[in-house]
Amino acid sequence: MIAIIDYLMGNLRSVQKGFERVGYEAVITADPRDIADAQKVVLPGVGAFEDAMRELKHRGLVDPIHHAIDSGKPFLGICLGLQLLFEVSYEGGRHAGLGILPGEVVQFDVPAEYKVPHMGWNELSIQKRAPIFQGLDDSAHCYFVHSYYVVPDEKTIIATETNYHTSFCSSIWRDNLYATQFHPEKSQTGGLRILKNFAELPN
Repeated sequence: MIAIIDYLMGNLRSVQKGFERVGYEAVITADPRDIADAQKVVLPGVGAFEDAMRELKHRGLVDPIHHAIDSGKPFLGICLGLQLLFEVSYEGGRHAGLGILPGEVVQFDVPAEYKVPHMGWNELSIQKRAPIFQGLDDSAHCYFVHSYYVVPDEKTIIATETNYHTSFCSSIWRDNLYATQFHPEKSQTGGLRILKNFAELPN
């Protein structure tokens, strides 16, 4: 069973439907017991970093997230779910994240002709072929909607980069931990391949 963590941020159903389309059951849940029992865990999200951390704490989900990752089971963060894994975000001030990965979340500083949020299809430049990218074209395009991006302290965890005036980290991979700034569930064939690859990872 794949557990999709429900903390009232983002369209959880679209992630669930993405897994269903590639033949895997996924349950939307805020129950720590479901997260503990799941074979794989997904932390999606769209919205403000501060609000997300507040809701995760309010629902008692911070420790279950840490335990899921520490247990070695495959864990996937999507969009805001990537950013929350880091130590600090500067979205609307300075806010502590889950602190699972060292690094920070910063806003795009781009010329006026580049719109923020960065929205739409953009190319992935694969730096390290994580298992979830198996079978994906080297020039695959995925769908983005974000104004902030992660800057990992450990550059070795960067799986893909994407260019939007400047090159930024668009996904990470460390052991059983995977996370993407883009939305696989909205990225058509390539995105569904990523979800299928994640669902098929050994537990």
